[in-house]
Amino acid sequence: MSKCVEALRKDEVDALLHNSYVWSYVLQKPSYIDLHVQPTTMLSIGFRVGALDTPKNQALIEKLNEGIAMISDTQRQAVILDYTSRKLYKYDVQDYLYADRYVFIMCAIVIVLVALHFLAKQQQLKKRTNNQIRQMIDYDSLTGALSMAGFREKVKELLLENPSTPYIISYNNIKNFKFINDKMGINSADELLCFWVEKSLEYFSDKEAMARIYADQFAVLCCLPDDNGFEAMETNVFKPVKEYYINQGNDYEVQICSGLYVLTPEDYKNINVDKMLDCARLAEKKAHLSVTGGYEVYNVDQWEAGRLLSDICGHFSTAVKQNEIKVWYQPQVNYRTGEIIGAEALCRWNHEKLGWLSPGQFIPMLEQTGLIYDLDCLVWEIVCKDIHRWNEQGFKRSISVNLSRFDIEKNKNISKHFKNLIEKYDIEPSQLRIEITESAYAEDNELLLETTAQLQDIGFEVEMDDFGSGYSSLNMLTEIPVDGIKLDYVFLKNTKNFEKSKIVVKHILQMLRNLNYKYIAEGVETKEHADFLIAIDCERMQGFYFYKPMPVEEFEILDFDNINNRPH
Repeated sequence: MSKCVEALRKDEVDALLHNSYVWSYVLQKPSYIDLHVQPTTMLSIGFRVGALDTPKNQALIEKLNEGIAMISDTQRQAVILDYTSRKLYKYDVQDYLYADRYVFIMCAIVIVLVALHFLAKQQQLKKRTNNQIRQMIDYDSLTGALSMAGFREKVKELLLENPSTPYIISYNNIKNFKFINDKMGINSADELLCFWVEKSLEYFSDKEAMARIYADQFAVLCCLPDDNGFEAMETNVFKPVKEYYINQGNDYEVQICSGLYVLTPEDYKNINVDKMLDCARLAEKKAHLSVTGGYEVYNVDQWEAGRLLSDICGHFSTAVKQNEIKVWYQPQVNYRTGEIIGAEALCRWNHEKLGWLSPGQFIPMLEQTGLIYDLDCLVWEIVCKDIHRWNEQGFKRSISVNLSRFDIEKNKNISKHFKNLIEKYDIEPSQLRIEITESAYAEDNELLLETTAQLQDIGFEVEMDDFGSGYSSLNMLTEIPVDGIKLDYVFLKNTKNFEKSKIVVKHILQMLRNLNYKYIAEGVETKEHADFLIAIDCERMQGFYFYKPMPVEEFEILDFDNINNRPH
């Protein structure tokens, strides 16, 4: 029968024919609930009752016959089926599974959920156990500071996350700690150590770390502080520790000895915590020899460089808000006609603490800390504002601005940034010439080629800056589709081989003309240089011989038509 039903469901047969008694039995199977009987001919099924041949039983049989005769034949057959064949069917295992499948599915789901819950609990327990073990390994049980193992890992993590942050590692201990143990007691000495850690952790940020190396010896990784930072650390950490017993009524000042090691760029590349600590410990030993303790620095030159880096980069955002950073302009001239044809935008910084800073000081530091893009964005914004103001005054001027590889790496869609600027200030692309250094093209050719093409599509002129500064490759002139070349006048500064330098410059200019490049010579410092350049048909120049970089107020009052009226 199962094969017959399977054939019916596959449409291999049109119908199955059997007597209703058999179908009544078969269709009690739960999985056949979708099948229905279509009767064609009702077959008579006899029903007999046996009883003793007595008057009483004969009367009973007659009453039964009368009752049966009162119902239809179909009803009679149904009654016979209900109380005969349908009572004979017994479920097998598959029938129970099919009939109660939803119950079984719910039970299975419950079992799976219970199992998952159990596994989750096991995982939590395992994780909690591992964390406890890790806690025991990475942290000091007495003070809560990091252990040496934990300190190594934390230092590596912080240096990788903050590669531009100037850090120092200090090695610290208490002078005559054995005396404190003997005089004040071990418990009191332990409380002192815990107090030291507590005050330190309250002061340090999450970018810093502290560890207890052994007994009273502590290591600290912290951001290189400036003078104010040292005063704050002394007030909030060291002074309370030094006066710990004095505040308890004992006439004893705790003496702390510290050795400081300023991390070098190499330390960020090859992180060796033990080596750094060894250097700090050497400085600490020197401090330990002094009468009052204090601190000593392992690498003084690096210390001063780090302090300067902190003073410059840490103050940058404040400098922007206080307008300490100014845009100056160095005019570019046509020596043949005597006209000012444009200018290059440069920046100057009047630091509130350090005074006027040379670009050679702060530009490399901002590059190191990733702030150069913010500076360049500020310069571009100010230049566009100035050009817009000059346009409204009726003066059409063209300004060159610098675009570095750091800017392009920071903003992959830098061309859109420039497009937004000229739209914001309603200036023409030709009024903002973009200079990209030759060295940048040499370092990341593909990225800069793409950026150059995008800028040119918008309408900007792109110049290769500092051509001839040491990275020159003649092949670059054929590969890089710039609009102009800014020739570094380093050749003519070579007084020992001046004649040879003049020959080199002459042939470079001839080559640029043959390649249909615009060009300008920068760094022109003497009349001899200017006269030589004009003699070899280089009329566009920039340099101290004509003008030094000047504030915008001085630039605006220049006589743009006659450079012979320039101030000397």
